[in-house]
Amino acid sequence: MARKKLEILSEQMYYVLLSLHSGPMHGYRIMQYVTALTQGRVVIGAGTLYALLGRFEEEGYIRLCGTKEGRKSYELTSSGLEALEHEFDRLRRQVLDGARLLRGGTGHEH
Repeated sequence: MARKKLEILSEQMYYVLLSLHSGPMHGYRIMQYVTALTQGRVVIGAGTLYALLGRFEEEGYIRLCGTKEGRKSYELTSSGLEALEHEFDRLRRQVLDGARLLRGGTGHEH
């Protein structure tokens, strides 16, 4: 059975793609970048990261762009950027909805 196309990214998926938005990186650097960016709130283990990189490569969201000292570097593709932007917009809408309700609205205002 074919895998379903990614529509919603997990937090870890989002941060892997976001890290590659800043330029090509190898796996260990991605893990460091995500941990630093989120101030330790999101930590991605090696097994999870390499599974995600494989999946993203299959989806065409990233591509291998080089190997140096045995480390594979990946870069974001236009499809990956589109998926990242889609997820960013989805999350932004959720935050705006929550902000309206948590600040005393009913969510039914127009």
